[in-house]
Amino acid sequence: MTTHTPDEPGIVPETKSWTWVLEHPCPDCGLDTAQVAFRALPDAIREVAAAWPAVLERADVRKRPDPQTWSPLEYAAHVRDVFRIFDVRLRLVLDEDDPTFANWDQDATAVEERYGEQDPRVVSAELTEAAATLAAAFEEVPDDALGRTARRSDGARFTTETLGRYFIHDPIHHLWDVTRVEA
Repeated sequence: MTTHTPDEPGIVPETKSWTWVLEHPCPDCGLDTAQVAFRALPDAIREVAAAWPAVLERADVRKRPDPQTWSPLEYAAHVRDVFRIFDVRLRLVLDEDDPTFANWDQDATAVEERYGEQDPRVVSAELTEAAATLAAAFEEVPDDALGRTARRSDGARFTTETLGRYFIHDPIHHLWDVTRVEA
């Protein structure tokens, strides 16, 4: 089996803004975030997190399907970190007036944290824990906080509600990335 580390040439850094998922269904994974109710987010987080441990038990967990695509382990480590980042971002939008989120370079993090070399069992436990924390945080959001605003440094603006709908696409899409069957 061929394995790759995240610092090997091949992975093209992500440069597109995925905020379009707030307006259009994803043509790949099929998720229509406009149909995701804010109050459904905690269950959606728990459901997607529950699917990742099986992925992390696969024999091919470290294998990249091609040099330009992360392995299931790398995707899982990324999803774990997405749960963590969005927990911070959710708390910021709730605690501060119109905060600007710090940049997060997911590709640099993958290299620095050596996603492809992490222990799949540890990633599984950490992903599950981070998902539970974030699901609980979304459950605690009061109705009168759904319109609070925040922005990314690139100017993209979110309310608490759109931040949640934007976020949920990432773990669902990446689960699709590692479970889809090529025709």
